[in-house]
Amino acid sequence: MAIRTQESLSGFIATDPQLTYTERGEARFYARFGQENYRREESGEFTKLDPSFGNLVLYRATAERAHERFTKGDQFVAEGYSHDYSYERDGQQIEGNEFVAKKIGHDTARTRYDVDRTPRRALDRDAADHTAPVREQDRAFDPPERGRQAADAPVLGH
Repeated sequence: MAIRTQESLSGFIATDPQLTYTERGEARFYARFGQENYRREESGEFTKLDPSFGNLVLYRATAERAHERFTKGDQFVAEGYSHDYSYERDGQQIEGNEFVAKKIGHDTARTRYDVDRTPRRALDRDAADHTAPVREQDRAFDPPERGRQAADAPVLGH
């Protein structure tokens, strides 16, 4: 078994994400991602270059959650590994590379959003049984005052 090196990746979702299912019934998220590139000039200024693109995939529950939360243009950070693939289609050998993300989130330096702190087990249980009572320890807590102020803070990186 090959050892996979953990990598991190940041970029933007360049195409509309697709959610499909493997032959084993596992969810698969697919999108093209882009990364902005810059060249530092001798003057110290930066020149924006054309972006580079790649394939981003996620599997199982992570794929389903990502498909609900990400759309074309979203900035993200992900942790996972690069994977070379090869298969035959219509007599042609297809080869490529994809980034398989194990974890993914919006880039907080470039994205403004609200956080739902409801414990996941409460959300999962409620989705399965809408009549189940919510225990006190499963209730979402009120964020501290500074959390509310942070939501109004300017987005970094713009």
